[in-house]
Amino acid sequence: MLPPYIIEQIRRREQEEAQEAPVIQLPLPEPRRRREQKPATEESDRGVIIIDLA
Repeated sequence: MLPPYIIEQIRRREQEEAQEAPVIQLPLPEPRRRREQKPATEESDRGVIIIDLA
């Protein structure tokens, strides 16, 4: 087992390396805004056609 001060030095070194590592930043497109949806009503046209064959 390593002495605690060595473990702490290793931990510090890893943190410093992680902070110094280059970070890739991708240009992401802005999220699309959703269209405002009208509340569904019974009277709205839903594209349903009823054919009476009698």
